[in-house]
Amino acid sequence: MKTKHILLICALPALAACQTVNSAANTGPSQFIAEVPEGVTSIAAAGQDLSALKIDPIDGCYTYRHIGPVETTMLPLRASNGRPICTRAPS
Repeated sequence: MKTKHILLICALPALAACQTVNSAANTGPSQFIAEVPEGVTSIAAAGQDLSALKIDPIDGCYTYRHIGPVETTMLPLRASNGRPICTRAPS
């Protein structure tokens, strides 16, 4: 009887680890720009996710969501010449 209780107690953390965690970012309104300006889409380099853009409040440059094999991160949106696409001139 004691062994069953110990197994049950040990199994609870393992079951909790299998629980799906819902991020607050997945609920509510989208955090990304709804309508990307046509000028941005015309100069953006290929291979960047233009459906998930944000403006970095620190430098005013566009960033896009990159979904990699290990993590998802925001990267600077680049023009085809390699320069970042920004909403204001760098200071």
